Order: sequence, then C-alpha cells, then structure tokens
Amino acid sequence: MARWRPDMKEAEATPESLWLRRRDFLRLGAAGALSLAWPGRSAAGGPVGVPLPVAKRVTLAGGEALTPWDDVTSYNNFYELGTDKSDPAVRAGTLRPRPWTVTIDGEVKRPLTLDVDALWKRFPLEERTYRMRCVEAWSMVIPWVGFPLGDLLRQVEPTSRAKFVAFQTLHDPAQLPGQRRAVLEWPYVEGLRIDEASHPLTLLAVGLYGRVLPGQNGAPLRLVVPWKYGFKGVKSIVRITLTERQPPTSWNRLAPREYGFHGNVNPEVDHPRWSQARERRIGEFLKRKTLPFNGYTEVASLYAGLDPKALY
Repeated sequence: MARWRPDMKEAEATPESLWLRRRDFLRLGAAGALSLAWPGRSAAGGPVGVPLPVAKRVTLAGGEALTPWDDVTSYNNFYELGTDKSDPAVRAGTLRPRPWTVTIDGEVKRPLTLDVDALWKRFPLEERTYRMRCVEAWSMVIPWVGFPLGDLLRQVEPTSRAKFVAFQTLHDPAQLPGQRRAVLEWPYVEGLRIDEASHPLTLLAVGLYGRVLPGQNGAPLRLVVPWKYGFKGVKSIVRITLTERQPPTSWNRLAPREYGFHGNVNPEVDHPRWSQARERRIGEFLKRKTLPFNGYTEVASLYAGLDPKALY
C-alpha cells in the first residue's frame, strides 16, 4: 500500500468551509458525500462510503479474486489529481462530486442535462466485477456499480449521423489540482465508436464495492470499458456528445505513437517503451500472461476485418 506523504500544498487541502458542512453532506445519502471529506480509507481496510441500491450482481472476471478496496482506492491513474499513483487518494478531498450535472448532446434527438443522481436513478444499478488492465502492465479485478451506457444512449435517441461518442472530464483546477500543470491538454477527453459504447459490457460507473464512487476513482461518474486499456476510463464526466466524426482523445493527442484511438488490450502489440505480453495483478508477485481483449473475446466481432495492430 502506498504510504501517505505530506506533499499536499495548503491550497490543495479540503477548505475549512467544506469540512464544517460535513453534517450536511452525510444527510445527502446516496449523494456520495463521504468521499468529499474522506478519500477512500478505513481503519479496517474495508469499503467505506454511502451504500448504493444494487439490483443485480454479476461476476465477469472468470472467478478471480477481487483486488482489495485499499488497493483499488489508493493506487490510481487520475492525472487531474496528480501524476503519482498515490496522489489521487491524497488529494481527492478537493473534488466536490455533488451537486453535479451531466449533459448528453450532439447528434441526438432528445438531448439531456441531468443531475448525476437523477441520471443513475433512471436505471437499475448493477454490480459488475471486471478485469481491468492498465497500459503500464498492471491490472486489478474490480466490482464496479453502474448501468450500461447503451441504456442511456437509447433514451437520447441518436440520429443516423451519430458514429462516435465523445466524453469530457470536469475542467476545474480548484477541484482538480493536477490540472494546474500542463501534463496533458485539459480538459481530459476520450471517445468510443457508437457500437463500442452501445455494447452491453460498456458501463457508466457510479460506485465500486457497493459504495458511492470515491473521488480518486473518478466520482461521481466514470466510464468502464473492460476490454480496453485504462486510459479509456475517462473519470468525473460532465459531458457526453455524440458525433459524426472521430473525436480527439487526450493520450492519442499527446503521444499518437504510444496511444491509439481504440485502446484495445492487445498483448501482441508492445507499447514503444515496454511489453504488453504480460501483466502483474496488484497484490501478486508473479506476472501473468495478458489476454487478448483482456479476456472479453465476445467483443472481437466489433473489429472484424480491421488491422489488429491499429486497434491498439
């Protein structure tokens, strides 16, 4: 487990006014208030935060053991909160996930702007345990809570011109202090083809381990696409836009030789600086063989006839 380091600047600490309002936040119930003041740790090492009403639980990780809560919430890539793996958990208190609205617009017949809680209350929440693979050759098994993105897309009724789905993260350096540094072009943006976005495995997550999503894991709403590398998991989403043309994506824009648009897990295509053939599951010592599409081979038909190397 990463050790806490006193490297947080005074400006990045939870504001006193926010701390004094903690009783109000606790009364919000499913509003995820606990993640505002407590960045995902508990003395016993188990899940903390507001429970979510999970209607269905399904394991889609081949029966593998879950990655412990402490690891899932303390070892993260979330550059908006810092580039070190421990930064997001340390700095998540600056993120205010309520109130929060999400806009769904673009090539749709029924654009929407909804409060995030109103959004997920439209759909029964499922807990789905997925294997998750980072491009840096580490991986986890995480029980996400959310609903299929395709359910939301059907409600806004895409037009015939909608070919892609673009996602945008909150841009607010006061809440996301990592955005004060130009390590990426802000705001963070990502994209999927509409058939990928509509696939039943693609999830909009609002929680993990049955609890409201902690700030360091992308509260209050993030994308989960289990057959793709982690850089496709855009966090703290504020806008979803359907487009006719392929949208830009943050890592592809920064380093197109290293990060493709599709971002599919392909162990036969090395990253320019390391191999993708093997991975280390967090909590394990030995590496294991990386599976094509992270083991979710049911999506392979989406890419029939395309160059497998281009799909990374």
